[in-house]
Amino acid sequence: MTVVLTVVLTVLLSVTALLALARIYLGPSLLDRVIAADLLLAIMLGAVGAEAAVNRHATTLPVLVVLSLLGFVGSVALVRFAVREEA
Repeated sequence: MTVVLTVVLTVLLSVTALLALARIYLGPSLLDRVIAADLLLAIMLGAVGAEAAVNRHATTLPVLVVLSLLGFVGSVALVRFAVREEA
C-alpha cells in the first residue's frame, strides 16, 4: 500500500510541477510567472511533507518551515516590485 501511495504522489506532484514550469516559461505576464513560482514552491512543500508522512519522521519540519517562509517573503517581495513597476 505504501509503494502505491508513493508512486501516485510522485506522479501527481511531478505532473503538477511540470505544468507550473510550463506556466513560468509561457506566462504572458509577470503576475502569471510569480503565481506559478509560488505554486512550484507549494508543490515542493507538498513533496517534502508527503515524504515525511510516508517515512514517518519529523526531522524535515524545519525544512518545511524555512520553505514556507521563503515562499511568503518571496511573494511579498515580488508583489512590491510589481507595484513599483506599474506606478
